[in-house]
Amino acid sequence: MDPELEAFVPLFPPANLNDPATDRKNFAELAGSVPKPDTSGMTVEDHVVPGDPGVPVRVYRPDEAQGAVVWLHGGGWVMGTLDTEHPWAARLAEAAGAVVVSVEYRLAPENPYPAALDDSYAALAWTAEHAAEFGVDPARVAVGGHSAGGGLAAGIALRARDEQGPAIRFQLLNQPGLDDRQESWSARNFTETPWVNRAKVASMWGHYLSGQQATPYAAPARATDLSGLPPAYVASAEFCPNRDENIEYALRLLQAGVSVELHQWPGTFHGSQAILTADVSQRQIAELGGVLRRALAG
Repeated sequence: MDPELEAFVPLFPPANLNDPATDRKNFAELAGSVPKPDTSGMTVEDHVVPGDPGVPVRVYRPDEAQGAVVWLHGGGWVMGTLDTEHPWAARLAEAAGAVVVSVEYRLAPENPYPAALDDSYAALAWTAEHAAEFGVDPARVAVGGHSAGGGLAAGIALRARDEQGPAIRFQLLNQPGLDDRQESWSARNFTETPWVNRAKVASMWGHYLSGQQATPYAAPARATDLSGLPPAYVASAEFCPNRDENIEYALRLLQAGVSVELHQWPGTFHGSQAILTADVSQRQIAELGGVLRRALAG
C-alpha cells in the first residue's frame, strides 16, 4: 500500500454498514474533516428536480464551462448527501471546467432499488433539458460517480440507451459498484481491506436490493449487451473488492466497441483519494477532472 495512505488507515471507522444511522453520522464527520474547496470561481445553486418525489440537486457552475456532468455520490447507496459530496463536486467542477449537477438521490434501506436509479435518471433528464440555461450544449452532458454512484451512472447510461433517453456524451466511473454477485477474485479475497471490504460490499447490496433480483440497471455487470454505450473512463483501486469487476467491465465495454480509458491505481484502496495530502490522491482527482474536461471539449 502507498505509505502516505497507509498512515491514515487506523483513523477510518469500522468497515461495515450494519447501522445506517451511525454510519451516516460517521460518513458526515469524515466529509466534514476534508479541507473546504475553493468555490470563488463558480456559482453554486440548489434546485429541486420536479417529480414525486422531487430530487434535490446542487449545481456548480464555473465561470466558463465546456459541458455538464450529472454526478452521483458514493456511500454504498446508504450514505451521502449534497453536503457530504460538496468537497468533491466543487473540486470536480473546478478541475474539469464543467457544470456539475450533484444529485441527492434517495437512500437505502428506507428506499431500495429502483429509487436511487429513478432519481438519478430524473436528474439526467432535467440536466439535459436545462443545459442551455447553464450555458452548456445539451450534447455535452456526461454522467459520472464514485463507488455506488459510479454504478448508478453506468446504470442510467444503460437505461438511456435502451429507452432512447437523453444523449450521454461520456461515462466517468470511479471505482464503481457494478456486480452484486461478488464472484471476482478481488471481491472474494479482500476481506480486511480498509474502508470497504467483502462484508461491507455484501451489506451495501443487501440494503440496496432488499431481497430483489438484480437487474442490469441495478448491477450493470449483469448486462449482456454493452454496445452503443457512451465512451467511458473507468478507475479502480488496487486494494478494493470492486477492482476486478471494474477492470472486467472496462474490457467488456472495449469488446463491445465502446472507447474506454482504464486506470488501475496501484497502492490505493477504495475511497482513499479522500486523503488529499497523499500525492497519489492529488493525481487521482486531477485525472478525473482532466479526463472529463477532454471528453466534454472534444
